[in-house]
Amino acid sequence: MNGPTLRIGMMSFAHGHANSYAACLQQVPGVTLAGIYDTEPQRGQDAARRLDVPFYATADELLDQGLDGVIVCSENANHRPMVEAAAGRVGHILCEKPIATTLADAQAMIDRCQATGTALQIAFPVRFAPPAQHLREVLRRGELGQVYSVQCTNHGRMPGGWFTDPALAGGGAVIDHTVHVIDLLRWFWETEVVEVYAEVGRGLLHPELAIDDAGLLSFTLANGVYGTLDTSWSRPPSYPTWGDVKIEVVAEKGALVVDVFQQVLAVSSEQWGQTRWIPWGSNMDLGLIQDFVACIREGRPPSITGHDGRQALEVALAAYHSAELGRPVRLPLAAEAT
Repeated sequence: MNGPTLRIGMMSFAHGHANSYAACLQQVPGVTLAGIYDTEPQRGQDAARRLDVPFYATADELLDQGLDGVIVCSENANHRPMVEAAAGRVGHILCEKPIATTLADAQAMIDRCQATGTALQIAFPVRFAPPAQHLREVLRRGELGQVYSVQCTNHGRMPGGWFTDPALAGGGAVIDHTVHVIDLLRWFWETEVVEVYAEVGRGLLHPELAIDDAGLLSFTLANGVYGTLDTSWSRPPSYPTWGDVKIEVVAEKGALVVDVFQQVLAVSSEQWGQTRWIPWGSNMDLGLIQDFVACIREGRPPSITGHDGRQALEVALAAYHSAELGRPVRLPLAAEAT
């Protein structure tokens, strides 16, 4: 550890990732979790009690603590107001994905951070999973030759709560899971999605929901690669983990399949009543937090920018627009679809 202790605050524990990020912060040398603010006081107080840190009743009180950065883990629709409140008062912000629920909000967040000299980083932890990093290296070295297609999945459990409220989440399984995979593909090739066709199901797997719980995307990248993405809340509560991220690349010199969540041991125990996966490999959330801390210490630009978050969001919104129209849509999206 070099330099003074960094003070980082947490804004909201609405998203489950907040628990992991906070625990990771407390593992990084030279970093102090300085406090928590939450729009739901009981939720924030419970988190502060578990982590033995102060709870602040307002965002201003937390932001008055001389922080080096904050992590925003609110409901998707509340990302913009929290980021805008913190911009200019801290030097660095890590915001949970998706960056926002509309492109207008995403761009406003980016503009506000640029205007105040605030570094905005988006939480795409899968970039820090060794299998994903290895696949990127193979692709960038050209070992597979010309790439023809990618077949991707990102399944998960139905998270419940505000995730099923369109006003707070901006959508269901499609927006929840599309952005992770699209960010990876953009990162692999430094290219954009130019066309999307999607079929989206609402209440197919969970009839009680009035929000999408399944979707199948077909898309084309600017480099000519064709891809598909199966995104759903199809895993039962008893499933060992929240979901999966799998990518199969078909190319001139062969095929390569990556399963990001296979660094686990499957343990069946009658005490638990189910099989659980016990991770033995690296912690991608810790990798994300270590990178965020390194950006602060080194004064360098974020490795995952607000623009990255915006571009991934646009593909998810394009999927919804395509499903409504029943035909492919081109990107960038027209104003009425954003």
